[in-house]
Amino acid sequence: MDRSREIADFLRTRRARISPESAGLPADGRTRRVPGLRREEAARLAGVSSEYYTRLEQGRAAHPSPEVVDALARALRLDATEHEHLTDLLARPGARRAPVNPQRVRQGLHLMLQTLDHVPAFVIGRRTDVLASNRLARAVLTDFDALPVQRRNLARYYLLDPQARERTVDWEQIACETVAMLRLEAGRCPGDRRLADLIGELTLKAPEFSTWWNDHRVLRHTHGAVHYWHPLVGDLHFSYESMQLPGDDNQTLCVYMPEPDSATAGSLRIISSWNASTTGTAPGPRPTGPGS
Repeated sequence: MDRSREIADFLRTRRARISPESAGLPADGRTRRVPGLRREEAARLAGVSSEYYTRLEQGRAAHPSPEVVDALARALRLDATEHEHLTDLLARPGARRAPVNPQRVRQGLHLMLQTLDHVPAFVIGRRTDVLASNRLARAVLTDFDALPVQRRNLARYYLLDPQARERTVDWEQIACETVAMLRLEAGRCPGDRRLADLIGELTLKAPEFSTWWNDHRVLRHTHGAVHYWHPLVGDLHFSYESMQLPGDDNQTLCVYMPEPDSATAGSLRIISSWNASTTGTAPGPRPTGPGS
């Protein structure tokens, strides 16, 4: 990716969403050709010169100090994830290196997924790669273990698999949020060739991807709700929790939980029984992940 363009577009889209009135700036009577703050207004709020801010937005400034990055984040009202993304974008070249080691899920996490076998659970890594999943996750979403290793990826599933559009009732929201997760990853690891290849594939094959990507939204999933439809039992409603795993901050455990004694809880028991009867056993998660 063009780092200078990424910095410029992110800063431009963030200042475009802030009105001068909401920022407490007086009206100057000048006609505004673009929404939101002008460059000089963003600079004033951040306490830097207009010339320096312009060089920053054009990717021509020296790498700013943490204090300047913090001031920009306050001026542009960035949330914690956006602040992290801006820090990544403005980091010195080489500070964020492309991943080189394959990702593997340790045996204890595989045992945890087996323990959570009454609810869908899976582990995602870099680029939203699905590193491991239990049998209910494979039954509710898709059987990632049956896919080639390089295609076990949550973004590719939501944006390119027709089944995802059929099964994810709130598909547009979930797919858009997944793109925002990729944006955050791209800022963190700008030299990741596999991530660049994935973004290129999604750009070519997913009609909605470019619009969402160009919004420059970034997101770290922590918790929320999701609604699926399953051909065997119909609607499934979950609350989900996502947590970074101790010992590896590049792996996230995602658990989908139904309300106790709800229709979804009963439906999961039906899916579990049906899945066990069709396979003959109730297998645990397989140990092979998508590698590097």
